[in-house]
Amino acid sequence: MKELVVISGKGGTGKTSLTAAFGSLADNHLFCDTDVDAADLHLLLDPKVLEKNEFIGGSKATIIADHCSGCGLCTEVCKFSAINEDFVVDPIECEGCGVCHAFCPEHAVDFQPRKCGEWFTSTTRFGPMVHAHLGIGEENSGKLVSLIRKQAQILAQENQLELIVTDGPPGIGCPVIASITGASAVLILVEPTVSGLHDMKRVAELALHFKIPAMVCINKYDLNTEMTQAIESETEKLNLLTVGRIPFDPAFTMAMVNGKTIMEYAPSSELAETVNSIWTTIRSSEFLTKKEARILPIMK
Repeated sequence: MKELVVISGKGGTGKTSLTAAFGSLADNHLFCDTDVDAADLHLLLDPKVLEKNEFIGGSKATIIADHCSGCGLCTEVCKFSAINEDFVVDPIECEGCGVCHAFCPEHAVDFQPRKCGEWFTSTTRFGPMVHAHLGIGEENSGKLVSLIRKQAQILAQENQLELIVTDGPPGIGCPVIASITGASAVLILVEPTVSGLHDMKRVAELALHFKIPAMVCINKYDLNTEMTQAIESETEKLNLLTVGRIPFDPAFTMAMVNGKTIMEYAPSSELAETVNSIWTTIRSSEFLTKKEARILPIMK
């Protein structure tokens, strides 16, 4: 089993549109959306939820008034100023560290695990999908990413699917690390700007650090051909495979507005042919054709 994760150094580069397009071209695969903080692959794939599960990813402190002696120790040890003078915990300020619970001499601080989000197993017109939704302002997005990637692998094994196509989060933080760990390859989507080049280098260095094979695709390359050349020069220095260039075309946006992939919205267009060619290059790359597979770890 192989997994391709589509990532980028920033949001809005077209990862989701391209992931959905690849999924419409792939065979014997399933989708996984690991951008749990701002999931949007479902907007294009319109999944029908088959199974919904709660994600218990953290705890919040609650002071039991009947047990509290008002000693004030909890306010002293709380480094986030989450407990006011009336010994009431602000759920927004509370980071769930548990220090107040550990030090309270009256055992008056309740510290129960709580629901932080939900994850789903669904079906789409292009195949199965595993995705999730993290609650607003909630923590542990990396843990949720690790969970749904593991579930995607289990589902793929049960159904003898050969490929997981993953829509990853932007940046280089914990959710990205959790998304690419153990993947067969990553595709870095980059736009031809100075910041795009900088962000691509950071993501590429992250992938190389974790020894994840990386490929690069340049979106809207014709908006700045000079920067496109600079990006391709940098990919050569980093020994990365550039799989193709995608021109700027409003059809991508119109396809998204209509809830379709570009392959559905404009199947006979030059843009669709370009995406198809890029997918053929990716699918035939050694990263997705060699036999050995990695087992995904579960983040504790």
